[in-house]
Amino acid sequence: MPIARIKTYIHREQRLLIGLLVGAILATGFIRLAGEMAEGETKAFDVAFLKSLRTPGDLAIPIGPHWLLSAMRDLTALGGVTVLALVAVLAVAFLLTRGRIRQALYTALAAGGGALFGTLLKSLFARPRPEVVPHLVEVTSLSFPSGHSMNSAIIYLTLAVMIARSFEERGARIFVIGVAALLVLTIGFTRLYLGVHYPTDVLAGWTVGAAWALAMGLIATRLQEDRKMEQPGEDPA
Repeated sequence: MPIARIKTYIHREQRLLIGLLVGAILATGFIRLAGEMAEGETKAFDVAFLKSLRTPGDLAIPIGPHWLLSAMRDLTALGGVTVLALVAVLAVAFLLTRGRIRQALYTALAAGGGALFGTLLKSLFARPRPEVVPHLVEVTSLSFPSGHSMNSAIIYLTLAVMIARSFEERGARIFVIGVAALLVLTIGFTRLYLGVHYPTDVLAGWTVGAAWALAMGLIATRLQEDRKMEQPGEDPA
């Protein structure tokens, strides 16, 4: 076997092992967090954090300038079902216009599967929404894990990795993934500021969403390397 192929194989396996290690850490973190939440060990922290984002003496008023509440409501919509579904549909449509049929199908399955998995987790833990502070937006679903945090991580991080793989420059890749990560973190924080999630809900959503995006990214990379899915920058036949 040529030296170049051996080096490529070793590099592939190293990336896989690192990815599996990070995924295992994320999964372990979620399991421990869920266990502590179910036992009530996080309640004091959850309550104190939500109260810290409200004006002392009037928990209906969030801290910060008056325009911040409006900004938070606008930003939280970026993690809502409507916006995320639109982003996913547009991403799939774009891939289809480029003739990347298998990549488009994979993206749709990754996004849809992640959303379904999040719904199942909510039903499994059945944690009610926090009533510590008044809600500043309307909510109806269960609380753990945060759907906004989880689904935004799945959609934005997955798409960011796909886009980043189209660039050879390391700086461009870091910028794309960094922007996506910052957006996911911001969306999660809006759920706390608006009083509709506990901090542990958001942490769990980030953890599960990042783990799902990582798993989908590893699978996609392996499929592309095995020529079972279109390569980044490759013109489909």
